[in-house]
Amino acid sequence: MTESRTRISKAVIPAAGLGTRFLPATKATPKEMLPVVDKPAIQYVVEEAVTAGLSDVLMVTGRNKRPLEDHFDRNYELEEMLRHKGDGDRLSRVQESSDLATMHYVRQGDPRGLGHAVLCAAPHVGQQPFAVLLGDDLIDPRDPLLTRMIEAQERYGGSVVALLEVDPDQVHLYGCAVIEPTGDDDIHRVTGLVEKPSREEAPSNYAIIGRYVLDAAVFDVLRKTEPGRGGEIQLTDALQTLAQNPDLGGPVHGVLFKGRRYDTGDRADYLRSIVRLACEREDLGPDFRDWLRRYVAEEM
Repeated sequence: MTESRTRISKAVIPAAGLGTRFLPATKATPKEMLPVVDKPAIQYVVEEAVTAGLSDVLMVTGRNKRPLEDHFDRNYELEEMLRHKGDGDRLSRVQESSDLATMHYVRQGDPRGLGHAVLCAAPHVGQQPFAVLLGDDLIDPRDPLLTRMIEAQERYGGSVVALLEVDPDQVHLYGCAVIEPTGDDDIHRVTGLVEKPSREEAPSNYAIIGRYVLDAAVFDVLRKTEPGRGGEIQLTDALQTLAQNPDLGGPVHGVLFKGRRYDTGDRADYLRSIVRLACEREDLGPDFRDWLRRYVAEEM
């Protein structure tokens, strides 16, 4: 780590998607606000950023996303009602979200892809490296992926992506990476990236999941990146440019993640996420696991 390198303090969370896979639930409610047990999915993501030492969070939002801002703001009427009732437990849980971090918001406007959403953060981020966390991926707090990615960026510079080894039949759902080893078992040099390739065209089965630590040089590359797959500006395409042209602000490395990840962007995986997290809760787990065992036995 060089003396001049800036400690990362800012996180960007793109949250402008329409959540069409969860309609009609997301007709009037942002998908990021769908509950995972008793907290909205987006709160888990902000908590992860804060745990990794990031105190400044920018959400890139769109239309109908006002509930996101309300959730991370104070609700004085509700707090006063709980205080009057002497319900300190619920009061502390309500206040927890508004005390997590310094929150900022910017609207994406036209939905032109993840790369464009990240570019919307440029005025706020400035010239320092920053993290990007996608709300569909929840990383178990016992597996400090983002902390490890920040360590990798501080050591190697450039940008860092999170990699997950997936079944070859699933690679078309992700961007995937061509990698080569470094001196660290879980850190790899990324030499190429492809956005959602077919199984036959995929260069590997190392998928990029929704965590990034990016050098601010990515903004200049994104400004010059033409729309790619789906007619959108793809962050993967900009990272491919950086991987192949390290002098522009590279290199690009990947941290291979082998921990617990909950995909809340898919309906079936969303339900599995709720069950897994509920089973592990000290307050809910014992009774819920007993009920689940009986239910499964009855259905067999």
